[in-house]
Amino acid sequence: MEKDIDRIAKNKETDIVIRIDEFNGKRGVTIREFVKSDRYTGFTKSGTRIPADKFKIFKASINSIDEKDLIVDEAEENVNAQESSGKKGEKQIKKAKVEVDDVEF
Repeated sequence: MEKDIDRIAKNKETDIVIRIDEFNGKRGVTIREFVKSDRYTGFTKSGTRIPADKFKIFKASINSIDEKDLIVDEAEENVNAQESSGKKGEKQIKKAKVEVDDVEF
């Protein structure tokens, strides 16, 4: 049994599909990415499955999320952008250090 519940557009080429299905004879909720491109159209490996007997726990967890916590204000967005660019710089420094360390003199 497969029953699509919803599709949420993630971007131009990818949807997040929520469906009820059976896997190895057990029913559950599957949340997976579905891509539409020139090279491949179909489900990806990205996703998860919630067994039917764990669905109440999952649903309670989702319902406990305060939507206000998902709103990013401008100040927080600036801090996140600065932290992200700082981490990229750190990665580049580490990569350069590794390349230098690998050189024999």
